[in-house]
Amino acid sequence: MTFTFRPLDPLKDAELLHAWVTHPKAAFWMMQDARLVDVERAYMDIAADEHHHALLGLHENGEPAFLMEYYDPRHRELVGLYEPLPGDVGMHFLTPPTDMPVHGFTRAVITAVMAHLFEDPATERVVVEPDVSNRAVHALNEAVGFIAEREIQKPEKKALLSFCTRERFEKAMVPA
Repeated sequence: MTFTFRPLDPLKDAELLHAWVTHPKAAFWMMQDARLVDVERAYMDIAADEHHHALLGLHENGEPAFLMEYYDPRHRELVGLYEPLPGDVGMHFLTPPTDMPVHGFTRAVITAVMAHLFEDPATERVVVEPDVSNRAVHALNEAVGFIAEREIQKPEKKALLSFCTRERFEKAMVPA
């Protein structure tokens, strides 16, 4: 699977995102009760933030396939919860609900997200902080090279702080 990326348009993409983030599958996104205007506002805030960015991942046909966010952990999400290193980039991704799951799709998405982040030579390490109970994403993270460091308490959740260096990602991409 090949994906491309484009910047999220908070107004144009709000309806699509609203359907994705309020679906029960997206419980860990913590927007279950969001109204359309809440989603618009949240992504307008991200669009205006120099330290947080949102992209849509697109299928080869241009159709939206997933949401990707990345942020500077020195300024967002993890401030005061760990000591960021130069080149650290925080990341979130969300695949939409579907009635027809495609085997390997989510793994292809996280692989594309990681490859996209490491295209920037300044990115040395990707940082994630998924909910400790999100076992499915822990397995995906491990598959692409993340190493869990420790549990941390964020205001909204208990999270598993994990890191993936460029080298670990590249090693994880080599077929066994």
